[in-house]
Amino acid sequence: MKYKLIALDVDGTLLNDDHFLSPENKEAVAEVTRQGGRVVLCTGRNPKNAFPIMEEMGLTGHVLADNGAVTVRVEDQKVIHQYEMDGRGLDPYIRYCRERDIHFDVNTAFELYVDNVEYLTQEARFMYEHLELVPASLPAWEEFREPIVKFTVFSTADKMDEAQREWNTWLQTFNIQRSGEFFVDLMHPEASKGNALKQLAKQLGIRQEEVLSIGNYYNDISMLAFAGLGIAMDNSPLEVKAAADVITGTNNENGVSEALIKYCLS
Repeated sequence: MKYKLIALDVDGTLLNDDHFLSPENKEAVAEVTRQGGRVVLCTGRNPKNAFPIMEEMGLTGHVLADNGAVTVRVEDQKVIHQYEMDGRGLDPYIRYCRERDIHFDVNTAFELYVDNVEYLTQEARFMYEHLELVPASLPAWEEFREPIVKFTVFSTADKMDEAQREWNTWLQTFNIQRSGEFFVDLMHPEASKGNALKQLAKQLGIRQEEVLSIGNYYNDISMLAFAGLGIAMDNSPLEVKAAADVITGTNNENGVSEALIKYCLS
């Protein structure tokens, strides 16, 4: 098989709009692994809600979570690498969110903290329940015992547009990524899906030209650009399609299966 490492985004790519894994995508992934390919998830999700998808596909190996800020080995859930953020550098962003009633959370590799767990909005509660995550209230920075890897804000698309525009005018101490219509993520300046994929490929002894990646959103651009073959879903924004080598079908049309069959299994 030409491509030995296959990196798949999850939401909007591997899963359909109802957040289900189709039998077609599952079978294509299974056949790729039977033929010797290594399939990894490269997602903005926390590792905890990426592991069940790996399990559903019968995969071991690695998850590149939190937009590449954390790489975790699935078998023993060991953190292989993480990009640590300076929590105190988040203070102006937290003030901005509090002043504008924008929800935020602070993430370590496996834990998630919100401003006050007792006062979560209904939308935030629904989101965490859907993702099967249980947040805790944000402690003081000096009380953290694990590295902080991601800061996520969640609100309406208009508020996210405005926040991203304003934050891009600030001194750039973090990598600011739009990970969804209603989400903006801040991470270590070097944290990205592309850098995590590059690091994992090097660790596994796999050449860049032997890497294939599939994604659909702005936070996928770095891994599409790194891979020997970067594939954008047809439901991607134009800027994401422009960063890719080829386009496959949408996430509701089993675009992942279509791409794997064409480029890995033919």
